[in-house]
Amino acid sequence: MEIIAPFGWLILAAFIAGLVDAVVGGGGLVQIPALFAAQPGVAPATLFGTNKFASVFGTANAAWRYARRVEMPWRTILPAALAAFALSYAGAAAVAWLPKDAVRPLILFLLIFAAGYTLLKKDFGQLHRPAHSGRRELAYAVLLGGVIGFYDGFFGPGTGSFLIFLFIRFFGFDFLHASAGAKVVNVATNLAALAFFLPAGHIIAALAGAMAVANIAGSVAGTWLALRHGSGFIRIVFLVVVGVLIVKFAWDTFAGV
Repeated sequence: MEIIAPFGWLILAAFIAGLVDAVVGGGGLVQIPALFAAQPGVAPATLFGTNKFASVFGTANAAWRYARRVEMPWRTILPAALAAFALSYAGAAAVAWLPKDAVRPLILFLLIFAAGYTLLKKDFGQLHRPAHSGRRELAYAVLLGGVIGFYDGFFGPGTGSFLIFLFIRFFGFDFLHASAGAKVVNVATNLAALAFFLPAGHIIAALAGAMAVANIAGSVAGTWLALRHGSGFIRIVFLVVVGVLIVKFAWDTFAGV
């Protein structure tokens, strides 16, 4: 088993990742670079597996805490989560025949669109007004959950932020309900990824366990902040995280050009 150092830095990164992820998603922006920086010699699959193991506990804790305080729109969330779980396998398989670099410009465009739309539409996500019901709600939930699940299995960064945007845009949720629903779908996609990583042995168990505890602690802080300050606060954090994602994707896309 690899010797992990610096241990304290990774625990702190897991805490911050859990906090950010509990509010709007995007914890991987903190946790994954920290793992790669601390252990450059470890196989990427092992680092991704360790990241997913830590993340799923924090995300599940956040989902549970939201469910205790927020009226969860289960008729939308559960079909989306099931579709996301199933399609994440297809996304992972697509890595073999579709290079990730080919989709970076598209993801960058979608992030810029999401940020611009949220900035220009001042009331976006401020009121909770569910827009669909019945078969239409189910169809949208399965479709969007499947698309996000495929993306998370194939690529991953920004999954939580995309989920929040889509829940608001297509279902009329506010930021608080959208963030709560996104956690349930994120748990499903993380479990799907772990179904691959764990049997293959792609995990550093001791580190993953310690980071999971720190991730849970961060998620407790993040859900407390989100529930205390509501949709306006989540909107601000959402724009900050999406802005960071835009910078990252722009750098990855154009730095080598």
